[in-house]
Amino acid sequence: MGHRFDPKHVEKLDNLERRKMLPPNDIVKMLDVQQGHTVADIGCGPGYFTIPLARLPRTVYAVDVSPEMLHLLKERAAYEELENITLVESPAEHTTLPDHSVDRVICSLVLHEVDDLKQTLSEFKRILRPGGRVLLIEWEKKPMEMGPPLEERLSAESLLREAEALGLHGEISYPNPNQYIIVAQ
Repeated sequence: MGHRFDPKHVEKLDNLERRKMLPPNDIVKMLDVQQGHTVADIGCGPGYFTIPLARLPRTVYAVDVSPEMLHLLKERAAYEELENITLVESPAEHTTLPDHSVDRVICSLVLHEVDDLKQTLSEFKRILRPGGRVLLIEWEKKPMEMGPPLEERLSAESLLREAEALGLHGEISYPNPNQYIIVAQ
C-alpha cells in the first residue's frame, strides 16, 4: 500500500493548478452521467468531483476513509446548498454501498494508496449496475516533482489489465503529461 494522503495538505486537492490539469466539469462529462443515475465518488476528499456531480439532479455517494475529508465536504455541500450527497466513511476496498447500487463510479488519484488493488476494483464492479461506467484517474508511472513516489504509482497499462481481468473494458486517455484516465464499462 502507498501512503494515505494527509488531510492537512487538503489545499493540494483543489487549487488552480489542479483545475488546469484536471478540469472537474470536463472530467465529469467523460462519465456520461444521465438523468436518474446514481454516482459514487470513491476517495472523494473534499469534493473536487462530488460537488460538480451533485449540482446535477442525482444522488452522489461521497466515499472516503478520512472523516476529516468528509467533514470538509459536508461543509462545502452545505455552503452550496446541495442536499443530494450521501457521505460514506469507508475504505475503497470495502465500501458499505449495496450491490449494483450505482450507475457510475469515479476514483481519482486514490488507487495507488489502496491496500489491495484487485479487491478495490472488484468492489467497484460489485457496486456498479450492469451497463455502468467506471472512471479512474491515476499518476503516470514516471519521475516527476509532484504526486506519490514512483514506486507507488500504477502504470496505465497495468491498471487497464487489472480492470479488464474483471470484465471491465476500457480505454486510456491522457488529460495532461502527469496523469492518465481510464474509462471502463
